[in-house]
Amino acid sequence: MIRLQTILLAAALGCVPALNACHTAPSSEKGKTEIVEKSDAAIERARSRDMNFKSACHDAVAYAVFPKVSKGAVGVGGAYGKGVLYEDGRAVGYCDLSQASVGAQLGGQTYTEIICFQDREALNKFKQGKFAFDAQASAVAVNAGASKNAAYREGVAVYTTNEEGLMAEASIGGQKFTYEPL
Repeated sequence: MIRLQTILLAAALGCVPALNACHTAPSSEKGKTEIVEKSDAAIERARSRDMNFKSACHDAVAYAVFPKVSKGAVGVGGAYGKGVLYEDGRAVGYCDLSQASVGAQLGGQTYTEIICFQDREALNKFKQGKFAFDAQASAVAVNAGASKNAAYREGVAVYTTNEEGLMAEASIGGQKFTYEPL
């Protein structure tokens, strides 16, 4: 955990310039299978926690699933996660999420993030690497009934589930994404 926090803090400070240039596809067939299996499981967990979430995925033209985003901060923070992009319910590519933040924050956490794309325009921006959340972006926690309050903003709706950890900050602002087709 200390190593991960060091990497995240270094990324947030700009000391790891290659973070945004990470190769998104897992390097081995086993890694590819694992990330798809973990993403499939994350979707099923979200659907079982909140019945309204099923319609959110069904209504979206596509969705990106980041089954494990690790986040750490001591004033300056960072987060990173690998995921899978789904269209028509099937995996079509791999994606990375990176985030840097500065401010009153302390701790570490692991969470799942699912981004639903309302239209092709938002999806294409994501695929082209032109998609990022601004500092005011927010997410809806996937809990019983909570997703019915989710609304698309600029073509996306974001859902998160807390997996473990405690952090005195839980925004998703400042996230950037990379995408690589299968």
